[in-house]
Amino acid sequence: METIDPTDRRILARLQLRCDEPLEELGRHVGLSRNAVWRRVKALEDRGVIRARVATLDPDAVGLGLMVFIQVRAAHHSADWLDQFRRAVRAMPEILGVYRMTGDLDYLIRARVADVRDYDALYQRLIARVEMGDVAASFVMEELKEGQALPL
Repeated sequence: METIDPTDRRILARLQLRCDEPLEELGRHVGLSRNAVWRRVKALEDRGVIRARVATLDPDAVGLGLMVFIQVRAAHHSADWLDQFRRAVRAMPEILGVYRMTGDLDYLIRARVADVRDYDALYQRLIARVEMGDVAASFVMEELKEGQALPL
């Protein structure tokens, strides 16, 4: 883990909330000049600490109001199956995250779809691309907290 000093932490915390903030304003917030802030942000990007600057969209506003967690048990535990699974999930834009898990479950998929019919289409495409041992889905009824900002 690379060392991140307190000033970089303040910059990163602020950027996680408002990545479009003008450098002058960011500098005032963290106590640095515009150029000093720019150099630090550029260095954080070059080191890979800042991976991307993105806009966070309202899922309902873009017609993707249903979040689904898909629990997957692998059909096979082999490198070939994993490679096929990895290629399949990466090719589906509805799938936002895929996590290899401990315990009874092999993989947990987080996806955004319009509705249950849209989920079924995603499911059909997924099982057509890769053999599954078992698949179950849980639909989110209410999002109590959702975010990407890391606690710095």
